[in-house]
Amino acid sequence: MTDEKPKSGWSGVINGMPRVGDSAERSRTTTMQDIVSFTEMTGDRNPLHYDRDLAERSVFGKLIVQGGVTSGILNALVAEHLPGPGTVFLGCEWKFLKAVGVDETITGRVEIVTVREDKPICTIRTTVRNAAGEICLDGTATTFTVPLKTE
Repeated sequence: MTDEKPKSGWSGVINGMPRVGDSAERSRTTTMQDIVSFTEMTGDRNPLHYDRDLAERSVFGKLIVQGGVTSGILNALVAEHLPGPGTVFLGCEWKFLKAVGVDETITGRVEIVTVREDKPICTIRTTVRNAAGEICLDGTATTFTVPLKTE
């Protein structure tokens, strides 16, 4: 029997192993082009995204972007900032609490909740807020960070 510490699964990860409590934020302003680009990728032509008159008469009161546009800022956060390059989502549990309109500035935030030392896997808290600070998306996600060679 040995008292060796298990080997870290984070070797080769560009930013190294994150710590519980680490966080990152990223902001951007949505545009009509976001809606068009998302439609080109997915085929989502919901009139709430294109028909301003109809959307303004709806419960949302405005033209709104697709949920994938709202959550997309979180993809950029985990892949670019925390945990960082090579990171992908394994799963997520998101609640869309408030619609995001065209030309709204949103801020995505991720915070490390758990980190496995034996594998590059994290649980993160995820939020997207509008400029008024209201939570538009709230939830958690599990990420995996693929070790990348920088040579």
